Amino acid sequence: MNEEQRKHVARALGQIPSGGSVLTARHGSRVTGMLASWVQQASFDPPTITVVVKHGRPIQELIDAGGHFILNLIGEDRGRMFKHFSKGFDPDEPAFDGLDSREEPEGVILTECIAYLKCKVTDSVNAGDHKVYVAEILDAISEGQSKPYVHLRANGLRY
Repeated sequence: MNEEQRKHVARALGQIPSGGSVLTARHGSRVTGMLASWVQQASFDPPTITVVVKHGRPIQELIDAGGHFILNLIGEDRGRMFKHFSKGFDPDEPAFDGLDSREEPEGVILTECIAYLKCKVTDSVNAGDHKVYVAEILDAISEGQSKPYVHLRANGLRY
């Protein structure tokens, strides 16, 4: 792909809307979280989603080992969650200090988020520099009071 084609691809990919979520996972005593924007419903029956994680992120090891995660959906008032999770966390660094949260066997529920989905990984595939997880939703809570955060990127080839 030449540079001109790459610019067109970047602009077009940026027009695909995405949301904002905090993905959390636990394995044994280790737990962490990260911002996730590449999330999509994949099936009605059973209810299934896909979540994409960049290779090398600490959460990937926990998801692969534990086979579960919790996806916390961020509302329009995204400031606090984005500020807290935007820097990322080292593997054993406390990721939830200062947040109202509840620990679960699959990960952490963030009570400031507008909804959460408890998920069991059913499949995964490597996709370039990321890994796509396919997961069945086992349980969920949605307040339904707030709208989810949605955004477009100016360049679809970077975050």
